[in-house]
Amino acid sequence: MRGGLAILNRIIRVNVRTYEIVEKKASEEEVRIGGRHFIAHLLSSEVPPTCEPLGRHNKLVVSMGLFADTGVSTAGQLSIGGKSPLTGGVKESNSGGYAGRRIARLGIKAIIFEDLPDKEETRVLVVSKKGIELVDMPQLRFKPVSETFDLLRSKFGENKGLICIGPAGEMKMHGAGVACASDDKIQVRYAGRGGLGAVMGSKGVKAIVVDDYGALPAKHHDAALLRETSKKIAAALKEDPKSKNRKLYGTLDIMDMANSIGILPTRNFSKGSFEPAKEWTGPKFVETVSQRGGVGASGKPCAPGCTIQCSNVFPYADGTRIVASIQYESIALLGSNLEIPNLDDIGELNNLCNEVGVDTIETGAALGIAMEAGVCSFGDAEGAKQMIREIGRGTPLGRILGNGAAFAGQAFGIRRVPAAKGQAMPGYDPRALKGNGVTYVTSNMGADHTSGNCFETARTNNPLGRENQVYNSRQIQVRAAILDTIGLCLFIRPAFVRYPKLLTDLFRAALGWDMEFAEVRKLGERILDIERMFNERAGVSEKFKPLPEYMREEPLPPNNTVFDITEEEMQAIWDVPVNYEVF
Repeated sequence: MRGGLAILNRIIRVNVRTYEIVEKKASEEEVRIGGRHFIAHLLSSEVPPTCEPLGRHNKLVVSMGLFADTGVSTAGQLSIGGKSPLTGGVKESNSGGYAGRRIARLGIKAIIFEDLPDKEETRVLVVSKKGIELVDMPQLRFKPVSETFDLLRSKFGENKGLICIGPAGEMKMHGAGVACASDDKIQVRYAGRGGLGAVMGSKGVKAIVVDDYGALPAKHHDAALLRETSKKIAAALKEDPKSKNRKLYGTLDIMDMANSIGILPTRNFSKGSFEPAKEWTGPKFVETVSQRGGVGASGKPCAPGCTIQCSNVFPYADGTRIVASIQYESIALLGSNLEIPNLDDIGELNNLCNEVGVDTIETGAALGIAMEAGVCSFGDAEGAKQMIREIGRGTPLGRILGNGAAFAGQAFGIRRVPAAKGQAMPGYDPRALKGNGVTYVTSNMGADHTSGNCFETARTNNPLGRENQVYNSRQIQVRAAILDTIGLCLFIRPAFVRYPKLLTDLFRAALGWDMEFAEVRKLGERILDIERMFNERAGVSEKFKPLPEYMREEPLPPNNTVFDITEEEMQAIWDVPVNYEVF
Protein backbone atom coordinates (compact mmCIF):
# COMPACT_ATOMS: atom_id res chain seq x y z
CA MET A 1 0.00 0.00 0.00
CA ARG A 2 1.50 3.29 -1.10
CA GLY A 3 0.39 6.93 -1.12
CA GLY A 4 -2.36 8.44 0.99
CA LEU A 5 -4.85 11.26 1.30
CA ALA A 6 -6.65 12.06 4.55
CA ILE A 7 -10.28 12.93 3.85
CA LEU A 8 -12.45 11.64 6.70
CA ASN A 9 -10.15 12.76 9.49
CA ARG A 10 -12.34 14.17 12.29
CA ILE A 11 -12.80 11.99 15.39
CA ILE A 12 -15.36 13.20 17.93
CA ARG A 13 -15.34 11.96 21.53
CA VAL A 14 -18.44 12.60 23.66
CA ASN A 15 -18.24 12.06 27.41
CA VAL A 16 -21.86 11.45 28.45
CA ARG A 17 -21.10 12.03 32.16
CA THR A 18 -19.32 15.39 31.92
CA TYR A 19 -20.90 16.62 28.65
CA GLU A 20 -17.35 17.26 27.41
CA ILE A 21 -16.96 16.96 23.64
CA VAL A 22 -13.44 16.71 22.25
CA GLU A 23 -12.43 16.68 18.62
CA LYS A 24 -9.10 15.57 17.24
CA LYS A 25 -7.67 14.79 13.85
CA ALA A 26 -7.21 11.16 13.00
CA SER A 27 -3.70 9.83 13.45
CA GLU A 28 -1.83 8.40 10.50
CA GLU A 29 -2.95 4.93 11.56
CA GLU A 30 -6.57 5.99 12.09
CA VAL A 31 -6.75 7.61 8.65
CA ARG A 32 -6.24 4.17 7.13
CA ILE A 33 -9.10 2.46 8.96
CA GLY A 34 -12.84 2.96 8.90
CA GLY A 35 -16.18 1.34 9.62
CA ARG A 36 -15.81 -2.14 11.07
CA HIS A 37 -12.02 -1.91 11.13
CA PHE A 38 -12.14 1.31 13.16
CA ILE A 39 -14.53 -0.30 15.65
CA ALA A 40 -12.32 -3.37 16.05
CA HIS A 41 -9.24 -1.18 16.48
CA LEU A 42 -10.88 1.05 19.09
CA LEU A 43 -12.26 -1.84 21.13
CA SER A 44 -8.97 -3.72 21.10
CA SER A 45 -6.97 -0.64 22.14
CA GLU A 46 -9.34 1.12 24.57
CA VAL A 47 -12.07 -1.22 25.88
CA PRO A 48 -11.28 -3.89 28.50
CA PRO A 49 -12.46 -7.17 26.90
CA THR A 50 -14.06 -8.36 30.15
CA CYS A 51 -15.88 -5.10 30.90
CA GLU A 52 -19.66 -4.96 31.29
CA PRO A 53 -21.29 -4.13 27.95
CA LEU A 54 -23.62 -1.63 29.63
CA GLY A 55 -20.97 -0.28 31.99
CA ARG A 56 -18.83 2.84 31.86
CA HIS A 57 -15.83 1.14 30.24
CA ASN A 58 -17.62 0.08 27.08
CA LYS A 59 -17.85 2.58 24.24
CA LEU A 60 -20.42 3.14 21.54
CA VAL A 61 -18.88 3.96 18.18
CA VAL A 62 -20.51 5.41 15.08
CA SER A 63 -17.96 4.98 12.31
CA MET A 64 -17.94 5.76 8.61
CA GLY A 65 -16.44 3.48 5.99
CA LEU A 66 -13.40 4.47 3.96
CA PHE A 67 -15.51 5.42 0.92
CA ALA A 68 -18.35 7.08 2.84
CA ASP A 69 -17.73 10.52 1.33
CA THR A 70 -17.76 9.28 -2.28
CA GLY A 71 -20.62 8.91 -4.74
CA VAL A 72 -20.19 5.14 -5.00
CA SER A 73 -23.47 3.20 -4.87
CA THR A 74 -24.48 2.31 -1.24
CA ALA A 75 -21.69 4.47 0.25
CA GLY A 76 -24.16 6.10 2.66
CA GLN A 77 -24.04 3.07 4.95
CA LEU A 78 -22.77 3.66 8.50
CA SER A 79 -21.37 1.27 11.10
CA ILE A 80 -22.31 1.23 14.79
CA GLY A 81 -20.26 -0.81 17.21
CA GLY A 82 -19.20 -1.65 20.74
CA LYS A 83 -18.99 -4.65 23.02
CA SER A 84 -22.22 -6.57 22.50
CA PRO A 85 -24.62 -7.19 25.41
CA LEU A 86 -25.74 -10.36 23.62
CA THR A 87 -22.47 -11.99 22.59
CA GLY A 88 -20.10 -10.37 25.08
CA GLY A 89 -17.71 -9.81 22.19
CA VAL A 90 -16.94 -7.28 19.49
CA LYS A 91 -19.93 -6.10 17.52
CA GLU A 92 -20.38 -4.07 14.36
CA SER A 93 -23.84 -3.56 12.89
CA ASN A 94 -24.47 -1.39 9.87
CA SER A 95 -27.43 0.42 8.40
CA GLY A 96 -28.64 2.48 5.49
CA GLY A 97 -30.59 5.67 5.97
CA TYR A 98 -29.62 9.25 5.30
CA ALA A 99 -27.45 10.11 8.29
CA GLY A 100 -24.28 8.34 7.14
CA ARG A 101 -23.72 10.41 4.03
CA ARG A 102 -24.24 13.60 6.04
CA ILE A 103 -21.74 12.57 8.72
CA ALA A 104 -19.21 11.89 5.96
CA ARG A 105 -19.86 15.26 4.30
CA LEU A 106 -18.83 16.88 7.58
CA GLY A 107 -15.51 15.03 7.35
CA ILE A 108 -16.24 12.92 10.43
CA LYS A 109 -14.65 9.51 10.57
CA ALA A 110 -16.09 8.46 13.93
CA ILE A 111 -18.19 9.59 16.89
CA ILE A 112 -17.29 7.84 20.16
CA PHE A 113 -19.57 7.88 23.21
CA GLU A 114 -17.71 7.28 26.47
CA ASP A 115 -18.49 6.76 30.18
CA LEU A 116 -21.98 6.69 31.77
CA PRO A 117 -24.28 9.54 32.80
CA ASP A 118 -24.61 10.19 36.54
CA LYS A 119 -28.40 9.96 36.28
CA GLU A 120 -31.04 8.80 33.83
CA GLU A 121 -31.31 11.42 31.11
CA THR A 122 -32.68 11.69 27.59
CA ARG A 123 -30.26 13.56 25.37
CA VAL A 124 -29.67 14.24 21.70
CA LEU A 125 -26.29 14.77 20.08
CA VAL A 126 -26.60 17.53 17.48
CA VAL A 127 -23.85 17.59 14.86
CA SER A 128 -23.51 20.40 12.33
CA LYS A 129 -20.94 22.57 10.58
CA LYS A 130 -21.45 25.11 13.37
CA GLY A 131 -20.48 22.69 16.13
CA ILE A 132 -21.43 19.66 18.20
CA GLU A 133 -23.48 19.65 21.40
CA LEU A 134 -25.50 17.42 23.70
CA VAL A 135 -29.05 18.70 24.10
CA ASP A 136 -31.46 17.60 26.83
CA MET A 137 -34.81 16.51 25.36
CA PRO A 138 -36.83 14.86 28.15
CA GLN A 139 -39.92 15.01 25.93
CA LEU A 140 -38.46 12.14 23.89
CA ARG A 141 -38.27 9.72 26.82
CA PHE A 142 -39.77 6.32 25.95
CA LYS A 143 -41.26 7.67 22.74
CA PRO A 144 -41.59 5.16 19.88
CA VAL A 145 -39.25 5.55 16.95
CA SER A 146 -41.60 7.23 14.45
CA GLU A 147 -42.76 9.78 17.02
CA THR A 148 -39.15 10.45 17.99
CA PHE A 149 -38.24 11.19 14.39
CA ASP A 150 -41.28 13.49 14.03
CA LEU A 151 -40.35 15.43 17.17
CA LEU A 152 -36.76 15.77 16.02
CA ARG A 153 -37.85 17.11 12.63
CA SER A 154 -40.18 19.54 14.37
CA LYS A 155 -37.34 20.91 16.51
CA PHE A 156 -34.36 20.76 14.16
CA GLY A 157 -35.99 21.01 10.73
CA GLU A 158 -36.46 18.79 7.70
CA ASN A 159 -33.77 16.95 5.74
CA LYS A 160 -31.51 16.18 8.66
CA GLY A 161 -29.78 12.86 9.25
CA LEU A 162 -31.61 11.15 12.11
CA ILE A 163 -30.55 8.20 14.26
CA CYS A 164 -32.41 7.07 17.39
CA ILE A 165 -33.34 4.25 19.73
CA GLY A 166 -36.81 3.21 20.86
CA PRO A 167 -38.05 2.53 24.38
CA ALA A 168 -36.39 -0.92 24.39
CA GLY A 169 -32.98 0.69 24.02
CA GLU A 170 -33.74 3.23 26.74
CA MET A 171 -34.69 0.32 29.02
CA LYS A 172 -31.36 -1.30 28.04
CA MET A 173 -32.91 -4.46 26.64
CA HIS A 174 -30.30 -6.60 24.96
CA GLY A 175 -32.37 -7.10 21.81
CA ALA A 176 -32.53 -3.37 21.08
CA GLY A 177 -31.24 -1.90 17.84
CA VAL A 178 -30.51 1.56 16.44
CA ALA A 179 -32.88 3.09 13.88
CA CYS A 180 -31.87 5.32 10.97
CA ALA A 181 -34.40 7.47 9.14
CA SER A 182 -34.81 8.42 5.50
CA ASP A 183 -35.70 11.90 4.33
CA ASP A 184 -38.99 10.68 2.82
CA LYS A 185 -40.35 9.94 6.34
CA ILE A 186 -41.31 6.44 5.17
CA GLN A 187 -38.28 4.15 5.32
CA VAL A 188 -36.74 3.11 8.64
CA ARG A 189 -33.51 1.15 8.54
CA TYR A 190 -31.87 -0.64 11.47
CA ALA A 191 -28.45 -1.46 12.79
CA GLY A 192 -30.35 -4.19 14.56
CA ARG A 193 -27.98 -6.91 15.60
CA GLY A 194 -26.00 -7.35 18.79
CA GLY A 195 -27.98 -5.16 21.21
CA LEU A 196 -26.21 -1.92 20.36
CA GLY A 197 -29.43 0.00 21.04
CA ALA A 198 -29.02 -1.00 24.68
CA VAL A 199 -25.44 0.34 24.67
CA MET A 200 -26.70 3.64 23.24
CA GLY A 201 -29.41 3.70 25.92
CA SER A 202 -26.84 3.08 28.64
CA LYS A 203 -25.05 6.24 27.49
CA GLY A 204 -28.25 8.26 27.97
CA VAL A 205 -28.35 9.14 24.26
CA LYS A 206 -31.78 8.91 22.66
CA ALA A 207 -30.86 10.29 19.25
CA ILE A 208 -28.29 11.85 16.93
CA VAL A 209 -29.19 14.69 14.56
CA VAL A 210 -26.82 15.49 11.68
CA ASP A 211 -27.06 18.76 9.74
CA ASP A 212 -24.60 18.95 6.85
CA TYR A 213 -25.80 22.32 5.54
CA GLY A 214 -22.85 24.34 4.31
CA ALA A 215 -20.46 21.40 4.22
CA LEU A 216 -18.11 21.42 1.25
CA PRO A 217 -17.78 18.42 -1.09
CA ALA A 218 -14.88 16.12 -0.30
CA LYS A 219 -11.68 16.31 -2.30
CA HIS A 220 -10.43 12.99 -3.61
CA HIS A 221 -7.09 11.87 -4.95
CA ASP A 222 -8.30 11.36 -8.52
CA ALA A 223 -11.82 12.73 -8.98
CA ALA A 224 -12.00 11.72 -12.64
CA LEU A 225 -11.03 8.10 -11.92
CA LEU A 226 -13.50 8.03 -9.01
CA ARG A 227 -16.36 9.17 -11.25
CA GLU A 228 -15.41 6.65 -13.92
CA THR A 229 -15.11 3.79 -11.40
CA SER A 230 -18.41 4.68 -9.71
CA LYS A 231 -20.15 4.59 -13.10
CA LYS A 232 -18.60 1.22 -13.92
CA ILE A 233 -19.75 -0.20 -10.56
CA ALA A 234 -23.29 1.07 -11.17
CA ALA A 235 -23.27 -0.41 -14.68
CA ALA A 236 -21.99 -3.77 -13.41
CA LEU A 237 -24.77 -3.90 -10.83
CA LYS A 238 -27.44 -3.01 -13.37
CA GLU A 239 -26.37 -5.85 -15.65
CA ASP A 240 -26.09 -8.40 -12.82
CA PRO A 241 -29.11 -10.77 -12.59
CA LYS A 242 -29.04 -10.81 -8.78
CA SER A 243 -29.09 -7.04 -8.59
CA LYS A 244 -31.97 -6.89 -11.08
CA ASN A 245 -33.94 -9.35 -8.96
CA ARG A 246 -33.24 -7.39 -5.78
CA LYS A 247 -34.54 -4.19 -7.36
CA LEU A 248 -37.73 -6.02 -8.37
CA TYR A 249 -38.25 -8.23 -5.36
CA GLY A 250 -35.99 -6.98 -2.58
CA THR A 251 -34.52 -9.72 -0.41
CA LEU A 252 -37.66 -11.79 -1.04
CA ASP A 253 -35.91 -12.96 -4.19
CA ILE A 254 -34.44 -15.79 -2.07
CA MET A 255 -37.69 -16.86 -0.34
CA ASP A 256 -38.67 -19.56 -2.83
CA MET A 257 -35.23 -21.19 -2.82
CA ALA A 258 -34.86 -20.97 0.97
CA ASN A 259 -38.22 -22.69 1.43
CA SER A 260 -37.65 -25.33 -1.23
CA ILE A 261 -34.21 -26.41 0.02
CA GLY A 262 -35.47 -26.59 3.60
CA ILE A 263 -33.58 -23.84 5.42
CA LEU A 264 -36.54 -21.58 6.29
CA PRO A 265 -36.92 -21.38 10.12
CA THR A 266 -40.35 -22.76 11.02
CA ARG A 267 -42.04 -23.33 14.38
CA ASN A 268 -39.08 -22.26 16.50
CA PHE A 269 -36.49 -23.82 14.18
CA SER A 270 -38.07 -27.28 14.36
CA LYS A 271 -38.77 -27.49 10.61
CA GLY A 272 -37.16 -26.05 7.49
CA SER A 273 -40.12 -25.29 5.26
CA PHE A 274 -43.53 -23.62 5.56
CA GLU A 275 -46.32 -24.17 3.04
CA PRO A 276 -47.77 -20.61 3.21
CA ALA A 277 -44.33 -19.20 2.33
CA LYS A 278 -45.10 -20.09 -1.30
CA GLU A 279 -47.26 -16.97 -1.25
CA TRP A 280 -44.37 -14.79 -0.03
CA THR A 281 -42.09 -15.07 -3.05
CA GLY A 282 -40.73 -11.99 -4.75
CA PRO A 283 -43.06 -12.09 -7.78
CA LYS A 284 -46.14 -12.63 -5.61
CA PHE A 285 -45.08 -9.81 -3.31
CA VAL A 286 -44.66 -7.39 -6.21
CA GLU A 287 -48.04 -8.46 -7.59
CA THR A 288 -49.69 -7.77 -4.24
CA VAL A 289 -48.03 -4.37 -3.88
CA SER A 290 -49.06 -3.42 -7.42
CA GLN A 291 -52.68 -4.47 -6.88
CA ARG A 292 -52.97 -2.55 -3.63
CA GLY A 293 -51.44 0.64 -4.98
CA GLY A 294 -51.35 3.69 -2.74
CA VAL A 295 -47.97 4.21 -1.12
CA GLY A 296 -46.90 0.65 -1.93
CA ALA A 297 -43.70 0.39 -3.93
CA SER A 298 -40.76 -1.82 -4.79
CA GLY A 299 -37.30 -0.80 -5.94
CA LYS A 300 -36.70 1.88 -3.30
CA PRO A 301 -33.19 2.89 -2.13
CA CYS A 302 -32.32 2.69 1.57
CA ALA A 303 -29.58 5.31 1.19
CA PRO A 304 -29.00 8.17 -1.27
CA GLY A 305 -27.34 7.13 -4.51
CA CYS A 306 -27.99 3.39 -4.21
CA THR A 307 -28.50 1.72 -7.58
CA ILE A 308 -29.52 -1.66 -6.14
CA GLN A 309 -32.70 -0.32 -4.52
CA CYS A 310 -33.81 -3.46 -2.69
CA SER A 311 -36.18 -1.72 -0.25
CA ASN A 312 -39.95 -1.53 -0.50
CA VAL A 313 -43.08 -0.05 1.03
CA PHE A 314 -45.59 -2.74 1.97
CA PRO A 315 -49.19 -1.43 2.00
CA TYR A 316 -52.54 -2.54 3.36
CA ALA A 317 -55.32 -3.36 0.91
CA ASP A 318 -56.43 0.29 1.08
CA GLY A 319 -52.97 1.48 -0.02
CA THR A 320 -51.80 2.88 3.33
CA ARG A 321 -48.44 1.78 4.71
CA ILE A 322 -47.95 -1.26 6.93
CA VAL A 323 -44.17 -1.15 7.06
CA ALA A 324 -41.17 0.02 5.07
CA SER A 325 -39.19 -1.97 4.38
CA ILE A 326 -40.13 -5.65 4.84
CA GLN A 327 -37.28 -8.06 4.20
CA TYR A 328 -36.61 -11.80 4.06
CA GLU A 329 -35.09 -12.01 7.54
CA SER A 330 -38.06 -10.32 9.21
CA ILE A 331 -40.58 -12.47 7.33
CA ALA A 332 -38.66 -15.64 8.21
CA LEU A 333 -38.35 -14.92 11.94
CA LEU A 334 -41.72 -13.21 12.47
CA GLY A 335 -43.60 -15.34 9.95
CA SER A 336 -42.67 -18.97 9.37
CA ASN A 337 -40.77 -19.20 12.65
CA LEU A 338 -44.02 -18.32 14.46
CA GLU A 339 -46.20 -20.20 11.91
CA ILE A 340 -48.04 -16.99 11.07
CA PRO A 341 -49.28 -17.31 7.48
CA ASN A 342 -50.66 -13.83 6.74
CA LEU A 343 -48.18 -11.33 5.34
CA ASP A 344 -50.18 -8.35 6.62
CA ASP A 345 -49.83 -9.69 10.17
CA ILE A 346 -46.11 -10.21 9.63
CA GLY A 347 -45.77 -6.65 8.35
CA GLU A 348 -47.55 -5.34 11.45
CA LEU A 349 -45.21 -7.36 13.67
CA ASN A 350 -42.25 -5.91 11.76
CA ASN A 351 -43.59 -2.37 12.22
CA LEU A 352 -44.14 -2.93 15.95
CA CYS A 353 -40.53 -4.06 16.30
CA ASN A 354 -39.43 -0.91 14.46
CA GLU A 355 -41.49 1.30 16.76
CA VAL A 356 -40.36 -0.37 19.98
CA GLY A 357 -36.77 -0.40 18.72
CA VAL A 358 -35.88 -4.09 18.70
CA ASP A 359 -34.17 -6.32 16.16
CA THR A 360 -36.72 -8.38 14.21
CA ILE A 361 -34.39 -11.40 14.10
CA GLU A 362 -33.68 -11.46 17.83
CA THR A 363 -37.30 -10.71 18.70
CA GLY A 364 -38.77 -13.24 16.28
CA ALA A 365 -36.55 -15.94 17.79
CA ALA A 366 -37.56 -14.91 21.34
CA LEU A 367 -41.25 -15.00 20.40
CA GLY A 368 -40.83 -18.49 18.93
CA ILE A 369 -39.39 -19.66 22.24
CA ALA A 370 -42.28 -18.03 24.13
CA MET A 371 -44.77 -19.80 21.87
CA GLU A 372 -43.07 -23.13 22.48
CA ALA A 373 -43.34 -22.38 26.21
CA GLY A 374 -47.08 -21.84 25.83
CA VAL A 375 -47.28 -18.09 26.35
CA CYS A 376 -49.49 -18.16 23.27
CA SER A 377 -49.97 -20.62 20.43
CA PHE A 378 -47.98 -20.87 17.24
CA GLY A 379 -49.88 -19.02 14.55
CA ASP A 380 -51.43 -16.56 17.01
CA ALA A 381 -50.63 -13.28 15.29
CA GLU A 382 -52.52 -11.13 17.79
CA GLY A 383 -50.73 -12.83 20.67
CA ALA A 384 -47.39 -12.12 18.99
CA LYS A 385 -48.29 -8.46 18.50
CA GLN A 386 -49.27 -8.18 22.14
CA MET A 387 -45.92 -9.62 23.22
CA ILE A 388 -44.06 -6.95 21.24
CA ARG A 389 -46.25 -4.25 22.80
CA GLU A 390 -45.25 -5.65 26.19
CA ILE A 391 -41.60 -5.14 25.23
CA GLY A 392 -42.36 -1.48 24.54
CA ARG A 393 -44.10 -1.09 27.89
CA GLY A 394 -41.32 -2.84 29.80
CA THR A 395 -43.57 -5.34 31.57
CA PRO A 396 -41.94 -8.43 33.14
CA LEU A 397 -42.85 -10.52 30.08
CA GLY A 398 -41.70 -7.73 27.80
CA ARG A 399 -38.34 -7.51 29.50
CA ILE A 400 -37.82 -11.27 29.16
CA LEU A 401 -38.53 -11.13 25.44
CA GLY A 402 -36.73 -7.83 24.85
CA ASN A 403 -33.52 -9.26 26.22
CA GLY A 404 -33.32 -11.76 23.39
CA ALA A 405 -33.67 -15.42 22.53
CA ALA A 406 -31.03 -16.87 24.87
CA PHE A 407 -32.47 -15.00 27.88
CA ALA A 408 -36.01 -16.05 26.94
CA GLY A 409 -34.91 -19.66 26.68
CA GLN A 410 -33.46 -19.54 30.19
CA ALA A 411 -36.54 -17.80 31.59
CA PHE A 412 -38.97 -20.31 30.08
CA GLY A 413 -36.83 -23.43 30.45
CA ILE A 414 -36.81 -24.16 26.73
CA ARG A 415 -33.96 -26.24 25.36
CA ARG A 416 -34.49 -25.44 21.68
CA VAL A 417 -32.88 -22.00 21.56
CA PRO A 418 -31.66 -21.03 18.06
CA ALA A 419 -28.70 -18.89 19.10
CA ALA A 420 -24.92 -18.96 18.79
CA LYS A 421 -22.60 -16.96 21.02
CA GLY A 422 -25.71 -15.57 22.70
CA GLN A 423 -27.25 -14.09 19.54
CA ALA A 424 -30.31 -15.39 17.70
CA MET A 425 -29.83 -17.10 14.35
CA PRO A 426 -31.15 -15.40 11.21
CA GLY A 427 -33.33 -17.03 8.56
CA TYR A 428 -31.08 -19.95 7.54
CA ASP A 429 -31.24 -23.13 9.62
CA PRO A 430 -27.66 -24.43 9.85
CA ARG A 431 -28.71 -28.07 9.64
CA ALA A 432 -29.67 -27.51 6.00
CA LEU A 433 -27.20 -24.72 5.15
CA LYS A 434 -24.13 -25.97 6.94
CA GLY A 435 -21.82 -23.23 5.75
CA ASN A 436 -23.90 -20.77 7.73
CA GLY A 437 -23.62 -23.03 10.76
CA VAL A 438 -19.86 -22.63 10.48
CA THR A 439 -20.30 -18.86 10.28
CA TYR A 440 -22.63 -18.77 13.29
CA VAL A 441 -20.08 -20.59 15.45
CA THR A 442 -16.84 -19.05 14.21
CA SER A 443 -17.84 -15.50 13.28
CA ASN A 444 -16.60 -12.82 15.64
CA MET A 445 -20.15 -11.42 15.45
CA GLY A 446 -21.97 -14.56 16.58
CA ALA A 447 -24.97 -15.84 14.63
CA ASP A 448 -24.99 -13.11 12.03
CA HIS A 449 -25.55 -13.89 8.34
CA THR A 450 -24.11 -10.56 7.23
CA SER A 451 -20.71 -11.61 8.56
CA GLY A 452 -20.47 -14.60 6.21
CA ASN A 453 -23.61 -15.78 4.43
CA CYS A 454 -22.96 -19.02 2.54
CA PHE A 455 -26.42 -19.03 0.93
CA GLU A 456 -24.77 -17.85 -2.30
CA THR A 457 -22.83 -21.14 -2.47
CA ALA A 458 -25.96 -23.33 -2.22
CA ARG A 459 -26.23 -23.73 -6.01
CA THR A 460 -22.61 -24.81 -6.48
CA ASN A 461 -21.86 -26.60 -3.19
CA ASN A 462 -24.26 -29.09 -1.58
CA PRO A 463 -25.68 -27.14 1.40
CA LEU A 464 -26.51 -30.41 3.19
CA GLY A 465 -23.01 -31.83 2.84
CA ARG A 466 -19.84 -31.22 4.84
CA GLU A 467 -17.49 -30.57 1.94
CA ASN A 468 -16.02 -27.06 1.57
CA GLN A 469 -18.27 -25.52 4.24
CA VAL A 470 -15.44 -24.30 6.49
CA TYR A 471 -13.47 -23.09 3.48
CA ASN A 472 -16.43 -21.20 2.02
CA SER A 473 -17.31 -19.57 5.32
CA ARG A 474 -13.72 -18.41 5.75
CA GLN A 475 -13.60 -16.73 2.34
CA ILE A 476 -16.96 -15.02 2.72
CA GLN A 477 -16.18 -13.81 6.25
CA VAL A 478 -13.05 -12.11 4.89
CA ARG A 479 -15.06 -10.46 2.15
CA ALA A 480 -17.73 -9.26 4.59
CA ALA A 481 -15.08 -7.64 6.78
CA ILE A 482 -13.75 -5.73 3.77
CA LEU A 483 -17.16 -4.42 2.72
CA ASP A 484 -18.06 -3.43 6.30
CA THR A 485 -14.80 -1.51 6.49
CA ILE A 486 -15.03 0.38 3.23
CA GLY A 487 -18.66 1.16 4.09
CA LEU A 488 -20.44 -0.46 1.14
CA CYS A 489 -23.46 -2.76 1.24
CA LEU A 490 -22.93 -6.52 0.95
CA PHE A 491 -25.17 -6.47 -2.11
CA ILE A 492 -22.56 -4.53 -4.08
CA ARG A 493 -20.31 -7.59 -4.14
CA PRO A 494 -21.30 -8.84 -7.67
CA ALA A 495 -19.53 -5.85 -9.20
CA PHE A 496 -16.27 -6.71 -7.43
CA VAL A 497 -16.64 -10.46 -7.97
CA ARG A 498 -16.88 -9.89 -11.70
CA TYR A 499 -14.46 -6.97 -11.95
CA PRO A 500 -11.99 -7.09 -9.02
CA LYS A 501 -10.01 -4.18 -10.49
CA LEU A 502 -12.93 -1.86 -9.66
CA LEU A 503 -12.13 -2.33 -5.99
CA THR A 504 -8.46 -1.47 -6.27
CA ASP A 505 -9.36 1.47 -8.54
CA LEU A 506 -11.61 2.79 -5.78
CA PHE A 507 -8.75 2.80 -3.28
CA ARG A 508 -6.54 4.57 -5.78
CA ALA A 509 -9.14 7.12 -6.90
CA ALA A 510 -10.62 8.05 -3.52
CA LEU A 511 -7.63 7.74 -1.21
CA GLY A 512 -4.53 7.57 -3.36
CA TRP A 513 -3.67 4.12 -2.07
CA ASP A 514 -1.91 1.93 -4.58
CA MET A 515 -3.15 -1.48 -3.43
CA GLU A 516 -2.98 -4.86 -5.09
CA PHE A 517 -6.10 -7.00 -4.88
CA ALA A 518 -4.32 -9.48 -2.60
CA GLU A 519 -3.61 -6.60 -0.20
CA VAL A 520 -7.32 -5.83 -0.02
CA ARG A 521 -8.07 -9.44 0.88
CA LYS A 522 -5.31 -9.37 3.51
CA LEU A 523 -6.99 -6.29 4.99
CA GLY A 524 -10.14 -8.34 5.63
CA GLU A 525 -8.06 -11.13 7.13
CA ARG A 526 -6.33 -8.66 9.46
CA ILE A 527 -9.64 -7.20 10.68
CA LEU A 528 -10.94 -10.65 11.60
CA ASP A 529 -7.75 -11.35 13.53
CA ILE A 530 -8.11 -8.13 15.59
CA GLU A 531 -11.71 -9.01 16.44
CA ARG A 532 -10.82 -12.60 17.27
CA MET A 533 -8.11 -11.54 19.72
CA PHE A 534 -10.59 -9.28 21.53
CA ASN A 535 -13.16 -12.08 21.72
CA GLU A 536 -10.66 -14.59 23.02
CA ARG A 537 -9.68 -12.21 25.82
CA ALA A 538 -13.39 -11.64 26.49
CA GLY A 539 -13.98 -15.40 26.79
CA VAL A 540 -16.37 -15.72 23.85
CA SER A 541 -14.25 -17.69 21.41
CA GLU A 542 -15.82 -20.53 19.40
CA LYS A 543 -13.73 -22.81 21.63
CA PHE A 544 -16.24 -22.14 24.40
CA LYS A 545 -19.43 -21.38 22.44
CA PRO A 546 -20.51 -24.35 20.31
CA LEU A 547 -23.71 -24.68 18.28
CA PRO A 548 -26.75 -25.75 20.37
CA GLU A 549 -26.74 -29.49 21.02
CA TYR A 550 -30.25 -30.01 19.65
CA MET A 551 -29.06 -28.95 16.21
CA ARG A 552 -26.59 -31.81 16.28
CA GLU A 553 -29.20 -34.27 17.53
CA GLU A 554 -32.63 -33.35 16.11
CA PRO A 555 -33.02 -33.99 12.36
CA LEU A 556 -34.57 -31.04 10.53
CA PRO A 557 -37.47 -31.82 8.19
CA PRO A 558 -37.86 -31.97 5.24
CA ASN A 559 -34.24 -33.09 4.65
CA ASN A 560 -33.91 -34.75 8.07
CA THR A 561 -30.32 -33.64 8.48
CA VAL A 562 -28.36 -32.59 11.53
CA PHE A 563 -25.41 -30.24 11.82
CA ASP A 564 -22.45 -32.61 11.70
CA ILE A 565 -19.38 -30.46 11.10
CA THR A 566 -17.08 -31.11 14.05
CA GLU A 567 -15.88 -28.54 16.54
CA GLU A 568 -12.31 -29.38 15.56
CA GLU A 569 -12.99 -28.58 11.90
CA MET A 570 -14.59 -25.26 12.77
CA GLN A 571 -11.96 -24.20 15.27
CA ALA A 572 -9.36 -24.75 12.55
CA ILE A 573 -11.02 -22.13 10.33
CA TRP A 574 -8.31 -19.60 11.19
CA ASP A 575 -5.75 -21.92 9.60
CA VAL A 576 -7.71 -22.16 6.34
CA PRO A 577 -5.79 -20.33 3.58
CA VAL A 578 -7.42 -17.16 2.30
CA ASN A 579 -7.90 -17.06 -1.45
CA TYR A 580 -6.26 -13.82 -2.54
CA GLU A 581 -7.40 -14.16 -6.15
CA VAL A 582 -11.20 -13.90 -5.86
CA PHE A 583 -13.54 -11.58 -4.01
